[in-house]
Amino acid sequence: METWQTALLAVGAAVAAALLAVAVVLLTRLVRTYRLLRGEDVPAGARAAFWGALVYTVSPLDLVPDPVYLDDVGLLLLALRYVGGAVRERTGKDPREPSARTGGTEAPAGSAGGGGRAPHRPPGR
Repeated sequence: METWQTALLAVGAAVAAALLAVAVVLLTRLVRTYRLLRGEDVPAGARAAFWGALVYTVSPLDLVPDPVYLDDVGLLLLALRYVGGAVRERTGKDPREPSARTGGTEAPAGSAGGGGRAPHRPPGR
């Protein structure tokens, strides 16, 4: 194999690895946003924006032909940003924090549910 072919393969592999990393990050954000949407603090407009962007992404109709996914990914990222802003505006909490996604019921890392201690009970009960 010639040098230029090897370089082309290396660049192609680097681009593919970068795209895979972006896809994993986007999928993680989608799952977190889906979990956030199950809460009562999310306005209906934010829910509609999320589901609309998701439907647009999987639909065969596109503004830009399918080999270029910039419109799909861009719309998804805008919807995720809008949902986060709407939740932050309504609750005053950052939706990226675990307590905002779970309603504050998540135990701190390294603890056994309630900090590792049993609740205090008066003697005789």
